[in-house]
Amino acid sequence: MDTQHTACLGGGVIGASWAALFLASGRSVAMYDPDPDVEKKVRSYIETAWPALVELGLAERGTPEAISFSPNAASAVEGAAFVQENVPERLEIKHATFAQIEPALTPDAIVASSASGLTLGQMQPGWKNPARFVLGHPFNPPHLIPLVEVLGNDKTADGVVEAAQRLYESLGKTTIRVNKEVPGHVANRLQAAIWREAIHLVTSGVASVEDVDKAVWAGPGLRWAAMGPTMLFNLGAGEGGLRAFCDHFTQTFNGWWDDMGEVYLSEDVTRQLVDGVQAEAEGKTPAELSQQRDALIVALQKSISGMR
Repeated sequence: MDTQHTACLGGGVIGASWAALFLASGRSVAMYDPDPDVEKKVRSYIETAWPALVELGLAERGTPEAISFSPNAASAVEGAAFVQENVPERLEIKHATFAQIEPALTPDAIVASSASGLTLGQMQPGWKNPARFVLGHPFNPPHLIPLVEVLGNDKTADGVVEAAQRLYESLGKTTIRVNKEVPGHVANRLQAAIWREAIHLVTSGVASVEDVDKAVWAGPGLRWAAMGPTMLFNLGAGEGGLRAFCDHFTQTFNGWWDDMGEVYLSEDVTRQLVDGVQAEAEGKTPAELSQQRDALIVALQKSISGMR
């Protein structure tokens, strides 16, 4: 599959980040978003993202100038071998977008949705033939975080999921295959489970928002950047491995799980979290915090890639 020309539908943070990564790889990108200021916003995002892509060695073949902006979704996908869809996560918008682009696609084009919560089965009714439509869910921001969750089902043509994975991996991404459709896929469900207990610890007075955040980034978060939790616990018991770990900590973990909270984002809970994160920010703007986040991610990525 010749994937030198791509398309991005939706020019928000996710779409602009995907576009930057596609461009960095030496591909051309056609972008569509109904926002009249989309070109200004996307070009500004790419300009900001480009130094990090260069530092990570991902922009050796590309140029930020290989992007064009289309007047509608159908014209954006014409001639594109790979289309990354990033429109708002509402089924009526997804379905309408798919209906608009389907007649304009080349026969062997692959369309991947960045949907974070919707399942493939929920989105497929927007297609007459969904055979070349897959889930390609990134982690934000896609140009820096390697993970992409890829999913097909019984309506997906043979080889399409594998072709999408190869495309993503050629961009430097790390893909996982989602074998069963569940809301939120894999990584977001893990993230939601951790955040639920983080909120419980705050609302029950165990620790502040800032200290719970510190407990993650200064503790297990560092280990998770190296290996996943099950492998880390496997290493935690020495030669006995995961069997010895489970034998030793079964009662401990079962007790912790029984004690974990059930929380919901009520207005009072949201207000407590907002107040806590504002105190943690210490007056820094979202742009300043995003810059700090991206610099740390780049440093981690460089360290990790040099050891794997």
